[in-house]
Amino acid sequence: MWLSVVFQWAFYLLLLAAAVVGVLFLAYCAYVQYIHMKFDHIPGPPRDSFLLGHIPTLKKAMENDKLIHDLFLQLAEEYGPVFRINTLHRVMITSTCPESVKEYLMNPKYPKDPYTYNRLSGLFGKRFMGRGLITDPDHDHWYKQRRIMDPAFSKQYLMQMFKVFNEKAEFLMEQLEEKAEAKEAVSLHKLINCVTLDVITKVAFGMDLDLVEGNKSDFPGAITTALKGMMHYMQDPFMEYLPKHRAFVREVHESVELLRKTGRECIAKRKQAMLNGEELPKDILTKILQSAEQENGLDDEVMLDNFCTFFVAGQETTANQLSFTVMELCRQPEITQRLREEVDEVLGFRRDINFEDITNLKYMTQVLKESLRFYPPGPGTNRYVVEDTVIEGIRIPKGVAITFSTYVMGRMAKFFPDPFKFDPERFHPSAEKPYYCYFPFALGPRSCLGQVFSQLEAKVVLSKLIQRFEFELVPGQSFDIMDTGTLRPRDGVVCTLKSRVVSSK
Repeated sequence: MWLSVVFQWAFYLLLLAAAVVGVLFLAYCAYVQYIHMKFDHIPGPPRDSFLLGHIPTLKKAMENDKLIHDLFLQLAEEYGPVFRINTLHRVMITSTCPESVKEYLMNPKYPKDPYTYNRLSGLFGKRFMGRGLITDPDHDHWYKQRRIMDPAFSKQYLMQMFKVFNEKAEFLMEQLEEKAEAKEAVSLHKLINCVTLDVITKVAFGMDLDLVEGNKSDFPGAITTALKGMMHYMQDPFMEYLPKHRAFVREVHESVELLRKTGRECIAKRKQAMLNGEELPKDILTKILQSAEQENGLDDEVMLDNFCTFFVAGQETTANQLSFTVMELCRQPEITQRLREEVDEVLGFRRDINFEDITNLKYMTQVLKESLRFYPPGPGTNRYVVEDTVIEGIRIPKGVAITFSTYVMGRMAKFFPDPFKFDPERFHPSAEKPYYCYFPFALGPRSCLGQVFSQLEAKVVLSKLIQRFEFELVPGQSFDIMDTGTLRPRDGVVCTLKSRVVSSK
């Protein structure tokens, strides 16, 4: 008898649970319908389904490692300067209107999207970039950080770093000389990645990894794994709960822990040296800690957030830009020859490059800018709409993020005629300046802190490559782009090298 009563109550409880789930599901569906009604006046492709929205289309666009940004370019061409993408109850708005880029990126009243950047702050529950300069959506807190860090990235302070730029780039040239003599193919992306990591660790934190010289370190792999984890986490934050992904999630956690542990030890050691009155290296960390003292300090965890941020924004992106540039130069002999003539004219046989040399490499500046137009390592950014607004006559309700893509706008003919042609003349000093459609380092108050650092380093490395070698891509490689959190060349820019004899001036 009592067993029958138990089963009866269990049945009622199951019915009640099913009813609750059903009511919650219906409420969720009602909310999704409300979102549709709120945003459906904005142009966009037909949804694949009521609940999933465009998720199947997005997944198909990323099959076989295809680039999702090419889909966004297609949608911008088809649906105009403002279009929407639906994913479940969320809406992503993309704008390719230059006036909106000017309004939202140049004006500090529009924060970064808290939903997106709060997810970037950690990976599968492990703090990664936290509330660092890239991810902090709180303008006041971000502004304090930026004020502390600006002096360390000023042009005047970075000019002291040319010795390191030259030294690390020379180690790369020595490695490449050996490869050239042995007629051995080399992945330039891999080696350039080692150089930029050697530079940022030394210039920013006084660390000597010496990766180019052959030293082994878990650091490069940790950065790559963290970036991969960041990309997967943005696409599917629930994958950590699936048994098949546990090994990968654990690897991401270990990589993030290695980065933060190394940073914690480095910062603690430098602080102790300051307390002891020891002579300090003139690197970025010293300058930041000195500035932080004047600004009533900076939380250690936030310092670690920026330690991780520097390796993503200050190493990976520069390596990718240089690799894309070399990749493109391999199929642009006329541009390469003109660049060589400029480098030979400015440098001749000299190995040490100084700031004055960099300022005289005008055509190289054009080449690097064109590379960033066509292959931006950081494809875009977003801002959160805090009040109802109108873009190109289309009403945008508040409470949504607007994405601005320099990748998409850089490949649109209405902004850059013949956009798929690599043409450095677009950035000739006398050429018309792109009007808010080119922002590889973002724009306005939240533009990239390290852009001067990045371009000084890029010019030193590229100058030496052009000065010393002729390079040719190994046949069979594609010019495809791979998204690993930043955009990089898919096939690694595998080249054969030939040492060249430089004519004196």
